[in-house]
Amino acid sequence: MLLSISNILLFLNIHAFIQRRIIATSAAAPVPGAKWDSRFSHDHPHTTDYYLTCCMGGVLSCGLTHLAVTPLDVAKCNMQVDPTKYKGLSGTISTIMKEEGMGGLLKGWLPTLLGYSAQGCFKFGLYEYFKDFYANLAGEENSKKYQGMIWLAGSASAEFFADVALCPLEMIKVKVQTSTPGTFPTGFFAALGRTSEINKFPFGSVVPLWSRQIPYTMAKFFFFEKVKQMFYLHVFTEPKETYTKATHLGITFASGYIAGVACAIVSHPADTVVSKMSKSTKSAGEILSELGFSGIWGGLGTRIIMIGTLTGLQWWIYDSFKTAVGLGIKTKH
Repeated sequence: MLLSISNILLFLNIHAFIQRRIIATSAAAPVPGAKWDSRFSHDHPHTTDYYLTCCMGGVLSCGLTHLAVTPLDVAKCNMQVDPTKYKGLSGTISTIMKEEGMGGLLKGWLPTLLGYSAQGCFKFGLYEYFKDFYANLAGEENSKKYQGMIWLAGSASAEFFADVALCPLEMIKVKVQTSTPGTFPTGFFAALGRTSEINKFPFGSVVPLWSRQIPYTMAKFFFFEKVKQMFYLHVFTEPKETYTKATHLGITFASGYIAGVACAIVSHPADTVVSKMSKSTKSAGEILSELGFSGIWGGLGTRIIMIGTLTGLQWWIYDSFKTAVGLGIKTKH
């Protein structure tokens, strides 16, 4: 995981050298006859400093929100792994509290924070990078014509790398959250010392993660961008600079929440398989065959509540951070 993080940051910093050679002229004024560059077609030029700022926004966005919903995540994972014992959200929470106390609902909080901070770093930072990369490949006219495809390609590419960073910590988190009390440590460092007991650690779940997270992220970014675009086209139709920062951030949260509902449905089958793998030595394909179509939807209602709120808050935190550092929508208020 650390190797993949350092490699991507090294790539971004090498890319910075190239960008800084051209930023002075490119950002200051367009050169007559110069090739169109998506990076400098925005209100804020997309330099490497911009991408790294987006990485930091992603760390805060994903790390903090996943940490906040740890109790829901614990309940959801247990409902997926043992649906005969854990039935319904309130019943599952009551059972866990009765057997393990309040601390049982906070199991896996540290690998959750670390894992999703790393994932958020690359999910958001590389999305911005790949969005510009594919737009430049397509050219100015086609990038507008096929904007939705660029959103989808950019988000899928970013999530591919983000899940490699997430995978080891996600496997620890799920093992901690779903193990029978007393059979596996709940503390992060103690669990880290017993990773040999986790099936196919550290990257055994990366393919199911890709199956879950890539469709999830494609839906998350596509529907967010599309819904937000529709809000500005049909509801908030005045020039963007006339609205307050609070209004823009409210639009961001609403767009993110709507996108989150779509995300939860699209990615839920793979999420169920990942949870099941933590207590089995079977492959993802074998588990999927055993579950059948009806079995892969356990805990969906809980996940819709969790992911809808989560996604709305993620986008709100991400845009709030960008606004705070001067990279938000320019307003007069």
